[in-house]
Amino acid sequence: MLECEDRAARYLELTGLDPDSLRSGLGDPIVLASGIEFLANYEPDLIRAAEALAVTPEELIAAKDFLQA
Repeated sequence: MLECEDRAARYLELTGLDPDSLRSGLGDPIVLASGIEFLANYEPDLIRAAEALAVTPEELIAAKDFLQA
């Protein structure tokens, strides 16, 4: 997600996070789920992320659901 500056800026703007709080929140299930949710809102981003992680888009959505439970 952060490889594209425009996408990263959009994510930070929508979440209210800054780069430091994002880094410090990487172990927080809520922050992780919000990142997946952000990607899921634009299917090409979700597919690109899934390919980069060698998982299916469905697995990413399942991970988001697990993190939000």
